[in-house]
Amino acid sequence: MQRNFLVAFDCEKVLIDGEFFPSLANKLGKGKEVEEITLKGIRGEIRWEDGFYKRVEMLKGAPYETCLEVANSLPIMKGAKETIEKLHNLGIKTIMITGGFSLLANRVKATLGIDFVSSNEMVFKNRRLAGAKLFVDSKKIAALSEIRERNNLKDAILLASIVDGANDLTLFDEAKLKIAFNAQEIVKRRADIVISEKDLRKILPHVEEVYFKYANAQI
Repeated sequence: MQRNFLVAFDCEKVLIDGEFFPSLANKLGKGKEVEEITLKGIRGEIRWEDGFYKRVEMLKGAPYETCLEVANSLPIMKGAKETIEKLHNLGIKTIMITGGFSLLANRVKATLGIDFVSSNEMVFKNRRLAGAKLFVDSKKIAALSEIRERNNLKDAILLASIVDGANDLTLFDEAKLKIAFNAQEIVKRRADIVISEKDLRKILPHVEEVYFKYANAQI
């Protein structure tokens, strides 16, 4: 029986050319403080979860309309549409696992046609940011396992993980190919492939190579 193939992506700075938290903070005049916490988290200098809650606390009270405006304003990464289309044409299922929010993740899923998504939730009261529900933490492999379990993909081969930050590193654990995409140094050191150009199509030759290796092995 032929097995399914998967490719996993982070969202911000991978499928999206930008970051939600810093962009929202800039809009609210708190850019410098939030950016500092964001960088510490993705570089692995502080627990990502601590940084997550600190940033939410700093941005409490943000209007829902402002959050939605920022989520809709972040551009899709160059080459993302063509990359997802190519993977789907090969029969590969695509997964996006993000420590960001569904406000952005759902838009990216719909725009690119991502098969499966796991993300966190912003909590609003009276249309103002009041907190957040954390479903995806720095152990993103747990979110991947949930997606596998829920969608009968336990035996699927994870061909590649494409990530940029320290909080993404557990997605490398099962991946046949570890790709650092415009990534922090801690990620580059763990990666098989390092891509420093903002064009997601650059991953395709590498993913196709590993795909044909495993696909042919099953024929």
